[in-house]
Amino acid sequence: MLSWLTDPFASDLMRRALVEVLVLAVACGPLGVWVLLHRQSYAAESLAHGMLPGLVVAALAGAPLVLGATGGVLVAAAAIALAGRDARLGGDAGVAVAVTGLFGLGALLALSPDVPARLGELLFGDLLGLTGADIVEATVLAAVVVAALVLAHRRLTIGVFDRPTAPSLGVQPARWEAWLLVVLAVATVAGVRGLGSLLVVALILAPGAAALNLARRLPAALALAAGLAGLAGVLGLLVSYHWQVAAGASVALAAIALFAVTLSFGRRRPGLGVP
Repeated sequence: MLSWLTDPFASDLMRRALVEVLVLAVACGPLGVWVLLHRQSYAAESLAHGMLPGLVVAALAGAPLVLGATGGVLVAAAAIALAGRDARLGGDAGVAVAVTGLFGLGALLALSPDVPARLGELLFGDLLGLTGADIVEATVLAAVVVAALVLAHRRLTIGVFDRPTAPSLGVQPARWEAWLLVVLAVATVAGVRGLGSLLVVALILAPGAAALNLARRLPAALALAAGLAGLAGVLGLLVSYHWQVAAGASVALAAIALFAVTLSFGRRRPGLGVP
């Protein structure tokens, strides 16, 4: 049994993948809790899909994918903001139109004969193809996410649990929800190399949702979300190694499976509280 757990990580490829998912877990797990509490899960999905054109353009130009992901996220955020202001469509419908259009544009660009053959890595990532530089890049971005969440902890908490009186406490919830979207964009860029633009959202939302099903206090939910995201990463890599399936997809499915296991706990748990 022990060898079943340890043998997969004997290779450098698997060890780098393990470091990557653990680094991402520390940032994505707690972020997912905040995204869900502030009801921004649709924005998380939208940003992840809307960055595709930027990734394809970077691949065509031979530029670092992190630059393409950053540009794609900025364009997606601007398109979502503009579409959401159209009262004729409604917020959700406008966002859906903008994101679908961006994703379609990315798919159209991907049909260019100049796009690298391994375009699938842009969509689904390549955990087993990461280099040391990729891990350093993800670590720096994940550290930015964690630092931003720590700095905004009090304001985000007030925005969730004491929204009616937040202005009297010097907190503007809408402003800090916009801040949360910026942090979400950084986390999405951090995870795109390993998990791709389609799968990274699973590591953000599923562990956070599972933690909210289990925890009764906010600090416990934040810590538990990071632990569950890390567990999903480890389980996904083990499944990928032993069953010879895609690593990124295995990690995403493991995160969703952990959430599914906690569903029954969520029905019995009282409302989340703060210390």
